[in-house]
Amino acid sequence: MKRALAVAGALIPSLVLADADARFARLRDQAEPVGGLGSFLEKYVGDCEPGAVECRQVAEAYRRKANGKKFYMIVTEESAGMISMGPYNPAGEFILNVTPFFGASGSAVTHGAPSRTDAEGNPILPYIRIKGITPEGGNAQSVSRWVSMRALRLQVVFTPQGTWTLNKKGGGKITGVRARMDAILLTVGRTGEQVGLWLASG
Repeated sequence: MKRALAVAGALIPSLVLADADARFARLRDQAEPVGGLGSFLEKYVGDCEPGAVECRQVAEAYRRKANGKKFYMIVTEESAGMISMGPYNPAGEFILNVTPFFGASGSAVTHGAPSRTDAEGNPILPYIRIKGITPEGGNAQSVSRWVSMRALRLQVVFTPQGTWTLNKKGGGKITGVRARMDAILLTVGRTGEQVGLWLASG
């Protein structure tokens, strides 16, 4: 898996929480913070050796408890390589493409479940397209520069729904968490200024 296998644990700095969009804040406040994505994935997927019955039972119990429950995580700037610039217009409106693949510990949380991999063996997922308007004093080139410099931070609310498995190139399996992305908030990491918001409800 090539994308962001080091998504940061979700400590919640006061700057992140201070000025979030009210619609996002409501969802975030209903969710349980993910203290570390790697730890969450290990507990949910279950990093079990063949024949390790007790390990599998522990993972299954954790999945039953977690499924249908909202979780909240922060993807820090240095880990946010799944963002790319989409189209924009002179009015300052733009689209940011986010590949909904949030990985750590050799696994990932994804929006839905991938059904195939690309030529390099990476799971293929459709973009989540996030609309935005350039902040005051900025322009589309500013946003493009933030993307290329990995200056944007994602805050994500998601609901796990089960696991998925794909054959791995060269042998073995890739396993991840099939989730519903409830909301994604994009901000400038340094300032907390909102750049875009996507809500599953539209």
